[in-house]
Amino acid sequence: MQLTVWTYEGPPHIGAMRVATAMEGLHYVLHAPQGDTYADLLFTMIERREKRPPVTYTTFQARDLGGDTALLFKDAVAQAHARFRPQAMIVGASCTAELIQDDPGGLAKALALPIPVIPLELPAYQKKENWGASETFYRLVRALSGPAVVRAPREGRRPSCNILGPTALGFRHRDDLIEIRKILEALGIEVNVVAPLGASPADLGRLGAADFNVVLYPEIARAAAQHLEKTFRQPFIDIVPIGVGATIRFVEAVAALAGVDPAPVLGGVPSRLPWYSRSVDSTYLTDKRVFIFGDATHALGIARVAAQELGFRVVGLGTYSREFAREVRAEAAALGIEAIIAEDYLDVEAVIQAAQPELVLGTQMERHVAKRLGIPCAVISAPVHVQDFPARHSPQMGFEGANVLFDTLVHPLMMGLEEHLLGMFREDPEFHDGAAPSHLGRTSVEPAAMGRVPAALPLAPAPAPIVVEAAQVTVDPIPTTASWSADAEKELRKIPFFVRGKARANTERFARERQLPLITLETLYDAKAHFGR
Repeated sequence: MQLTVWTYEGPPHIGAMRVATAMEGLHYVLHAPQGDTYADLLFTMIERREKRPPVTYTTFQARDLGGDTALLFKDAVAQAHARFRPQAMIVGASCTAELIQDDPGGLAKALALPIPVIPLELPAYQKKENWGASETFYRLVRALSGPAVVRAPREGRRPSCNILGPTALGFRHRDDLIEIRKILEALGIEVNVVAPLGASPADLGRLGAADFNVVLYPEIARAAAQHLEKTFRQPFIDIVPIGVGATIRFVEAVAALAGVDPAPVLGGVPSRLPWYSRSVDSTYLTDKRVFIFGDATHALGIARVAAQELGFRVVGLGTYSREFAREVRAEAAALGIEAIIAEDYLDVEAVIQAAQPELVLGTQMERHVAKRLGIPCAVISAPVHVQDFPARHSPQMGFEGANVLFDTLVHPLMMGLEEHLLGMFREDPEFHDGAAPSHLGRTSVEPAAMGRVPAALPLAPAPAPIVVEAAQVTVDPIPTTASWSADAEKELRKIPFFVRGKARANTERFARERQLPLITLETLYDAKAHFGR
């Protein structure tokens, strides 16, 4: 275990909370000390849920360690059952409570409650949040999916499927589900059960009635889908429909499995992304250097969109999902780069600095890193903060998700260009901070008189010339290793911010190799000519 300021994933019991909070009629009793009881904060503040998660804590304190903490847990289970009357319960221990080895599963079983009680063994010091969500969902499916069923013949009925994977606190899971439901409905496929999100324990007992399963988030639902395939002979599709190309492949695979015609969905792809990629305006984006990091589902999907649909050059790809490291490494190799598999944001920051991208697509950690380095950034994966749980509909999957991604990936670069132009003209007489609005000329007009300027209105005095003091000059956030003359520093500021770091690094390297004590304007031009060969 490593102490850190930020972490990409919480301990595995947070994953179990995400499953429990997503479902109806399920309650989670967590053996945990004070300090491990922060689920309300995660779900009500960050995801802005209207009700608190269905979690009961034992909340033992230091003084309780000298007594019977096992009795505290048994009392908490009995009280939770009496108060909430759930259809089923899951029980487990937080990372701290795991150390006292009270065996929550055995203690709950001894109570002989009249409902299913599923014990969770989540090794907090070896596994993380997404694994915990996957293991919890798998245990629930295994315990509650019921006996094998004989499905009716396909003739005379619509094919049906289960949608597996969306959870609480999932990045755009709610919105992705809406888009996938639309696609399946257009194909004439019924949705039997969606789980965990919105499902009850009783709904999990109906999983075997579907013809096949759709896995939207492999980190969460692949293990459960493999169990259903083995138990009920249900095939599953785990093509993640992020981007136009992946959505088309998803539709074709689902249609083939269901035995239906994909034409109603593929007849007119409702996305603006392909059109823009063929337009003249898109040439501004061609070959832009992009670094991508996140959970495996989103990192892989976004990398394919960036490289194949927008013409970016992916110069970095990585994930913190170690269980999917092989898949991410294979995708990176196909792009001609080496993947980074890391759980430390400082390691990721070092790779970003070395890659010198023009755009970063990552988690909220990469957003902070990119801001510090002066690089445009968009968030495409959990972990995220409250602003990435928008009230509006904002999916990443399906054709509408491709439209959202088009905005998400393109706008940071466009706004970056605008910021660069503003920076270029910051000292221009017409655009400096003290200049009056150009549409008012040199007159001073009160808001109430804006329609018409009286002829007798006196002219406002011309603005005083702007004197830029040395202390007002901002310093580029990228650290320097050599001295720069004032003229060279000023010229460097004219270079677009998204390549300024690379220009600075190359110039300083040029100066070091030639043992130049000061970088002058001439040195900057010489370095540019040297590296431009």
